[in-house]
Amino acid sequence: MIPPPPGGQRRRKVVRRAVVMTPNGLTLLNLFCGVYAIILGIKGEFVKAPMFIVLGGIADVLDGRVARATGTGSRFGEELDSLVDAISFGLAPALLMYLEQPNRGTWEWLLAFIFTACAVMRLARFNVEQAGRKKTHFHGLPSPAAGLTLASYYWFSQTPLYNQTVILFTDSKTLSDLPWQTILRGLMAVLAALMMSDVPYPTVPSIGFKTLRQILGTLVVAGCVALLVVSREEFIFPAMLAYVLWGATKWVILGFLGRSGRPDEIFWEPEPAGVGRSFERRPSPMRSAPGIAASTTDGNAAPRRDESRENRQSLERREPRREPRGEEQERGNRRRRRRGGRGGNRSGGGGPSSPSSPSSPSSSPKPPKPDTPSSPDSST
Repeated sequence: MIPPPPGGQRRRKVVRRAVVMTPNGLTLLNLFCGVYAIILGIKGEFVKAPMFIVLGGIADVLDGRVARATGTGSRFGEELDSLVDAISFGLAPALLMYLEQPNRGTWEWLLAFIFTACAVMRLARFNVEQAGRKKTHFHGLPSPAAGLTLASYYWFSQTPLYNQTVILFTDSKTLSDLPWQTILRGLMAVLAALMMSDVPYPTVPSIGFKTLRQILGTLVVAGCVALLVVSREEFIFPAMLAYVLWGATKWVILGFLGRSGRPDEIFWEPEPAGVGRSFERRPSPMRSAPGIAASTTDGNAAPRRDESRENRQSLERREPRREPRGEEQERGNRRRRRRGGRGGNRSGGGGPSSPSSPSSPSSSPKPPKPDTPSSPDSST
């Protein structure tokens, strides 16, 4: 009978299982927020609906960081996160934007479909190219940023900053006087195109106090959290719009100056020499931006090439070398000619011919001369 494990070991197993389930639980919380935002939008509660999309964005940031901090990341978690983001930051914001428009035309729903389709394709490309890798920039506009930009517009439209801010060089026109229904249609199309573009967008800054970059990242994150708590309605939409414009403007300027780098210099963090990646990258070519050459460097490429070369050499030693058909036929003819010559000598009575005899292998031995007397002691 196997004794039951001690109580301490059982508690460690329970804690380990809880740690493994925490990132996936945050991902499912993101899904709940996206679905509930859709329900609130259908009911017409456009003030509460963006709040759940923002909560889904917070859960989306935390699930990946918790998985990396606890070492519980998995392929299942990556796929689940992308499927959930397609709903929370693709379908839900597009549907809210469609429902918020007072005068909906016959083909307005096509914009919602295009935005959702681009978000889904953006997430699929992320899974193929960048999932599971340390990165400094995203390849294209992230779908959470695009979704939060659309979802937070209604909040911003209800603030004094929107209704009382006077636009420069106009006759006392405020932001609310702009044709936002037309502007938002164009914004949805631009966001959809940026999600499928090659524009690099910076990731969430690293938090810490070891380097100057981590200190600046900590200050930026702390400031954003404080503004999100104090005045979320007036902060999220302008901040997301500034993030969208910053990435696109920087990419255009660097492209004109000819200072855009390669994808491995832009999108991924450099790794120490001699340290391979902890996963196998799937072979998928990346579309490169103008002036950016695609690169397929891999830390494990050299060992794989050596291994494949050894496999080919072992197969060549194991399998006989096949010669061309014409040369093989010529060798066979030479062998048959040699065998025919040796066979003629054996049929003639044996042994090699004497030096006085002809050297032709096909000639028969000469008969004895009749006038030559035979020796008395020779055998007859």
